[in-house]
Amino acid sequence: MVALRFLVYGRVQGVGFRWFVLREAERRGLRGFARNLRDGSVEVVAAGTPQALEELARAQQGPAHAQVERVERSDVPHELVIPNDFDIR
Repeated sequence: MVALRFLVYGRVQGVGFRWFVLREAERRGLRGFARNLRDGSVEVVAAGTPQALEELARAQQGPAHAQVERVERSDVPHELVIPNDFDIR
């Protein structure tokens, strides 16, 4: 099991982006969460197989009305608790 954190920038709030990520994550059997951040970005924390995480990373273009400008990928901070399913926060 591997965990990654994605910060997604662009027009990603108010366009169904978190719900899109939820469906993509559930389809791949990932656990974690997606949440809006104050700076207008969306944070996605996901844990699962390396292949499933790569598939999720490729799906980060989001729904039709989203405009992803960039995605920053990093390791998950150790103090962050990852839920047993995938949530929207």
